[in-house]
Parts: sequence; C-alpha cells; structure tokens
Amino acid sequence: MTKRPNILFIMADQLRADYLSCYGHPTLETPNLDWLASRGVRFNRAYAQSAVCGPARMSVYTGRYVLSHGSTLNDTPLRQDEWTIGDFLRPLGYRTVLVGKTHMRADVDGMEKRGIDPASPSGLLISEAGFETYSREEGIYLDHWPAEKRFGADYNRYLRERGYDGENPWHEWVNSVEIDGVPVSGWLLETAPYPARVQEEDSETPYLTRRAIECIDALGSDPWCLHLSYIKPHWPYVAPAPYHATYSENDVLPAIRTPEERVTSHSVFAGFQRRRVSQSFSDDAVRTPVVAAYMGLVKQLDDQLGVLFGALKERGLMENTLIVFTSDHGDYLGDHWLGEKEFLHEPSIRVPMIVVDPREPADATRGLACDALVEAIDLLPTFVEAGGGDPGHPRLEGHSLLPLLDGQEGTREYSFCEFDYATMRFRRELGQAIDQTGIVAVVGAQWKLIACPGFEPLLFDLINDPHELTDRAGDPGCAEVRAELEAALRDWALRPRRVTESAASIERRTDTQVTRGIKLGIRNSEELDVALREEAQA
Repeated sequence: MTKRPNILFIMADQLRADYLSCYGHPTLETPNLDWLASRGVRFNRAYAQSAVCGPARMSVYTGRYVLSHGSTLNDTPLRQDEWTIGDFLRPLGYRTVLVGKTHMRADVDGMEKRGIDPASPSGLLISEAGFETYSREEGIYLDHWPAEKRFGADYNRYLRERGYDGENPWHEWVNSVEIDGVPVSGWLLETAPYPARVQEEDSETPYLTRRAIECIDALGSDPWCLHLSYIKPHWPYVAPAPYHATYSENDVLPAIRTPEERVTSHSVFAGFQRRRVSQSFSDDAVRTPVVAAYMGLVKQLDDQLGVLFGALKERGLMENTLIVFTSDHGDYLGDHWLGEKEFLHEPSIRVPMIVVDPREPADATRGLACDALVEAIDLLPTFVEAGGGDPGHPRLEGHSLLPLLDGQEGTREYSFCEFDYATMRFRRELGQAIDQTGIVAVVGAQWKLIACPGFEPLLFDLINDPHELTDRAGDPGCAEVRAELEAALRDWALRPRRVTESAASIERRTDTQVTRGIKLGIRNSEELDVALREEAQA
C-alpha cells in the first residue's frame, strides 16, 4: 500500500441502518454490504448531524455541526467561506470528485460580495461543496421543471439517447409507472407496487455505478477521493422491474409504534404526526407496499455495489482504497406514526456506517462491530488523517475514526443531531417564531434527550427501551439523567467555535501578554520583573 490511499466515499440517500442484513434485517439480504462489513468495521451507533439531506450533507462535507456551518434547512446556502472536503484534501495531493447527489446550494450572494465569480474555477469548487463534478445528479425532478436548467442534465441526455422521450424523461420514465396502460407519477404512493417505466439497467442506481467506474478509470494513478452519492432509496418510492416485486407484504416488518404515541401530549411530536406523509404511513394499506418497494431499491443498491466492488478488484484497487459506506439520514417508514425523516428518533438519525481501512494496523478490527458513539462529521477528519494531514484542524469538529479502526477505545461521550422545522405548517399552529424551531437530540451511552425549545423534552432509555416507545422526561426517577443531558447540550451549544487558530496556538498565547509587550496594569519596574518571571515559569 502507498502512503496515501485512494478514498471511495459512498453515500446512499435516506437509508436506515436497520435495513441491511449486516445490521440485522431478517428478510432484506444485502450480501455485498455484508461482505464489505466483513473486511472492515461496522459502526452500530453512527449518527447523522441532521435529519434531512441538505444540512446533514453539509455537516459531512465540512466536518462541522449544523449549528456551526449554519445551513440548517434544505436549500439554505452553505456559506462561501466554509472549508469543504476538497479544501482539506487537495493540498494533500488528492483530486476530489463527485458522482451523484450533494444537495449543495451555493452562497452566490456571498461569493459576489467577495468578488468571486461563481462560474470561475474557484467559484465552481465553492458551489460544488469542494468537488470536481464528474456527474452531479440530484434526482426528484418534476415533470414541469426544465431539466437542462438543473443538475441532472447528463442523466436526462443519457435517457434520451436510450430512446426515452419527453421533456423530462427522468420523471416520465424513471419516477413514473403505468397503471392500465396510463403513465402515473411515482410521487403518488399508490404506484409503489408497480414497476418504474424505465428498464432496470437504465435506472438511476446502475447509471451512477457505471459513471463511477468510468470516473475511476479517468482519474488514473494519482490519489483520488471519489464521492459516489446514490439517489436511492430516497422517494419517490418506485423501483424498476424486477426489484419492484422482490419483496412482498410477508417481508415487511410491522411498524414500531404504540397507541399511546398516537395520543401524545407532546405538541411538537404531535405536529409531525399531523403531517400528510405521516398520516399516509400510519395506514398499513398504504405503508406495506411502499416499504416493500423501498426494500427493493435497497436490494438494487446492494447489487450495484457488487458490480462496483468487482470493478475495484479487477483494477487492483482494493488493497489501496479506503472505502466508506454510509447514508445521509434514515426514514421513519411509519414507525412512531411518522413518515419521512425529520424528527429525531433512531430510524431517522442513526445511519449505517461501514469503513474499510487498507492500513495494516486496521487488520485487528476487520469484520468487527463497534458500539462506540460516532458521528457523520468524523468522516472528513478520517479522510484527512488517512491522507497524511492534521485531523485536529480547528475547523474540524469531528474526530478521526482511524484510532477506532486500530482497535482503540472510543472517547466521545455524546452525539448531537439537529433539525429545524421552521418551514413546516404546524410551526404556525404552535405559535412558534421562526427563530424558535430548532430541535436537538443528545445521545449518550444509554439515554437520549430530544430538546424542543418552548416545550418539554423527550427522554428515552435506549438500552431498556431501544424502540423509544416510552417518554421518561417527566419521570422523577429520571430527573438526574435529564439534568445531565441538558447540561451536556448547554456545554455543546456554548463552547467556543474557533476556526482559524489551533488549540496549540492558543495555549502558546495563554498568559503571555507581558512578554508580548502589553504591560497593562503593572505599577512599577519591580512588578514588571515579577510578571516576566511568572510568565516565563508558566
């Protein structure tokens, strides 16, 4: 292995951790990801930093919490001065390249204020989260959106070349089905049992796999970081044949929910339950075929990862490539009477994370599962350290995973995940101002607190109540635990966020003002001599 490994960073969209066989799903078999886990470490307690695509991904790409980078909502621009993956890896000799989705929205106003042309080479890197874009494909295009004016034009051109007609073949063929010979949009949940109109080999997941292999061939022998970001199993929940029928109602697990949750007195939790998508997923007649289609999309993803891994083997790249597989967030799929992902139970924020490190020190942990708390923001410092850089850069708030991969113990005491419900209708129903809509989950070794400003928190015992069905926030016997987690949240929110100076630099400057010529408060020369001696001894 050379000193700097290649980095293959694979992300699925909206994939729950427990919908892989290596994470315990009893009917959904994912042998290729199981094989990957056998070669590396499977992290059982990996948490996203947000419950929706944009903020979660911006945290991954910056190595920073949402509270720090400020992109709290989907389509909220990431500040132009944030450092992203490319800013850290390019100085180490890496090319950082994208195939697939980022959900990045550029801070055009900020760039223009700084005199940066968004169309210039530097402006394009800022606009693309630090990646060279081999193929950016965001997905979920509507039939009335002009596809050539948005990301996804490459895929639409490919579809037209393959004979799929229409203004937006991505929507009309890939995200649509036929019912009684009539095309129907896959946005409608009733379409889940039907196959997508597109042929399987031309659907999104195989297309992105082929583009990734083409990209690897084009990158050559110089060190590279390829971010392969799959669009599925994110909605629309439509799978091509034969995956639309791979699973049936007999394979679908019952939703995890109780009648008591349905009549919750927690205003924010109840607000999420009132959403249309939650009402739909609360109906098993709707939910069951949708979950079966979701499982088919996961199976297709695993099959395509087998194609990708085979290509790496053929090219002799397995032994010098750091491989990461994860997801940006999960999906409730009807658990807790919720659809989508925006609240902060485990199905939404616990993500799969498998890391295969080619270094020899990682041999001792191959095939093991790790129960240490880790976060999505830990990936960027891991890449930096693997590439020979400093994972302790002051801008990075995550921790490199390499020590855990080498068999060391985890050091993180808590993980944090955020969500901002400002754009949801029930925010108005609750009378919450736009600046009072942040929710934060604090996850410890046993307990999780979901803090909702203006309302009581939720508190769950993840060991004795792993499905989070009983809220213990009002239990007097849990008062000490609740206070501990609330204190952890305060400490996390109030800590200094220094990005331009290291802790070592601050340590060198501590109590050195006299030696630096600032003699404020010193009354005479004798006191000056004492002050100088004290600083020298310190």
